[in-house]
Amino acid sequence: MITADWFLLGAPWDCSGSGRGEQAAPAALRAAGLAALVHRDLGDAACTIDGLERDAHTGVLALPHALRAAHALAEALEHALRDQTGLRPLVVGGDCSILLGIIPALRRSVGPVGLWFLDGHPDYSDGPGSETGETADMELAVLTDDGADPLVELAGSVPMVPASAVVMLGHRSSGLDAASVRELARVPSALQRIDAETIATDPAAAGRAASLLPEPDRRMWLHLDVDVLDGEALPAVSYPQPGGLDWAQLAAVMEPLARSRRLLGVSVADFRPDLDPTGEHAAQIRDLLEHVLP
Repeated sequence: MITADWFLLGAPWDCSGSGRGEQAAPAALRAAGLAALVHRDLGDAACTIDGLERDAHTGVLALPHALRAAHALAEALEHALRDQTGLRPLVVGGDCSILLGIIPALRRSVGPVGLWFLDGHPDYSDGPGSETGETADMELAVLTDDGADPLVELAGSVPMVPASAVVMLGHRSSGLDAASVRELARVPSALQRIDAETIATDPAAAGRAASLLPEPDRRMWLHLDVDVLDGEALPAVSYPQPGGLDWAQLAAVMEPLARSRRLLGVSVADFRPDLDPTGEHAAQIRDLLEHVLP
């Protein structure tokens, strides 16, 4: 059960610029009781996106807005890490673009980090290759030095996270359309992977295996995109897919990671409260975090 040794920071970053739903997730999860589980709620970072133009050179949607949001979130998290001594961060998005602010803050505050990346998608596209140009299509590629220069240089040193320091968990690897096959093929071989089908076979064992990766002494960030869940279990996301985890499987794979002595903090992304009119799914996310976080 989650203790009070955490602080909460909201990151209402919807990279589509449309305010389609992820932007409201921090408020919805607070309304579901998430803030009551932590020692301190620091409010939201100023990282909303309102740009709708795709950059002609890089293909990235709302590029200047994304850069501004990344710097704002990084600054807010750096200040929090400095001021909230003894507490660990729980950063609630927003979409997966929030990693573009989180990882630079960690690099400057604590040094090199690794990433446990729980996501139904690889998020390894690029500006020209992405259908939408949204940064949430490509943030893992950017973090590992595959993307537009203004993004990959956000932390001041490249890569923000070496591919060999990332463990990708929960992505779909079968039944993919052609675009998804191409995206998965872009993921470098150095980046370790445990797909959704493997996790579903024995979630606890998959979590224990991932908790030992990529190397025993590297400090780690745990990122959860809730679309790692099957679309039947959680339809309130922008891009639901079949073949994902159920809630019990997600809890089982997360527990060894969340309880690792190497864990620096946790981020949660991609929840769409506009697709959750009863608040049922917000409560499920809150209950999941209460169960798995130490």
